[in-house]
Amino acid sequence: MGRVSKEQKKRIFEIIQIGNKEDAPSRIFDIFIVTVILCNIAVLFLETFDGLNAFRGLFEVIEDVTVLIFCVEYALRIWTADLLYPDESRPRAVLRFLFSFDGLVDLLTILPFFFLSGFGAFRILRAARILHLFRINTKYDSFQVITSVVKEKKSAILYSVFIILVLILAASLSMYSVEHAAQPEVFENALSGIWWSVSTVFTVGYGDIYPVTLLGRIMGVIITFLGVGVVAIPTGILSAGFVEHYTRLQRLQDAEDYKKSTAAVLVEADSSFSQRSIKEVETMHQICVTALIRGDLVVIPEDSVKVQAGDVLIYMKL
Repeated sequence: MGRVSKEQKKRIFEIIQIGNKEDAPSRIFDIFIVTVILCNIAVLFLETFDGLNAFRGLFEVIEDVTVLIFCVEYALRIWTADLLYPDESRPRAVLRFLFSFDGLVDLLTILPFFFLSGFGAFRILRAARILHLFRINTKYDSFQVITSVVKEKKSAILYSVFIILVLILAASLSMYSVEHAAQPEVFENALSGIWWSVSTVFTVGYGDIYPVTLLGRIMGVIITFLGVGVVAIPTGILSAGFVEHYTRLQRLQDAEDYKKSTAAVLVEADSSFSQRSIKEVETMHQICVTALIRGDLVVIPEDSVKVQAGDVLIYMKL
């Protein structure tokens, strides 16, 4: 590879990049890799059917070829890592790729073939590569949206996870206190009820461990109801985050559309604007508020934000 020119190396890098729809060779490479991934995963499942033992030789050939393609692709991505991270030195760029999400997924799908035969299921992680091809638009793809929302809501998510862990430990300790005498072999200590508390809090309820005393059953009912509410908290946080994110994206898109047809207008809020929500102002005056300046702050014009006297509105006429 050392004899390859910089232009050729750059061209190889462009081809193996994911989701470049404007580049025909890159698009063909994406389709080829997706086909290889699907074949590899299909063989992984088909090998488990005893009725298909006659095709085992074919399955092994397909597996060998697809894994070889994965190895070549992995090597090419390591080789072009300095183009993926142009601001880094070559050693740092390679390390950054190796420990990136894509780098780790590629490695975990290759290693089981050579060293960890019992972990072949890791190959299904390659399916994550297919998701890169489905873009929301040219600026925001699904992974960027998920990452952005998780980063924005990470504090709230961590708090909710902490609450869940506290509830699980408290449930385990409480069940030990009331069930140990009746089931000493099941609830041996304060941590032996964690499996029961996890299956109860997450409303799975496998039934292999369950309370037999009246007080234990009452506590089980209470913990189940608490689990339904507590486990729903992270879901609500993420759902709200996605709604907020897409609302911002839509507003930005609307602003771009309005800029094409008319110029932005700045106006200081008067009595007709003051103490009304952004949604009310937009409806009354047939405008689209793109920003709200309050003193030295720029406030995101969410629908529920109240306009105050002295605020400066930047809006587009509908």
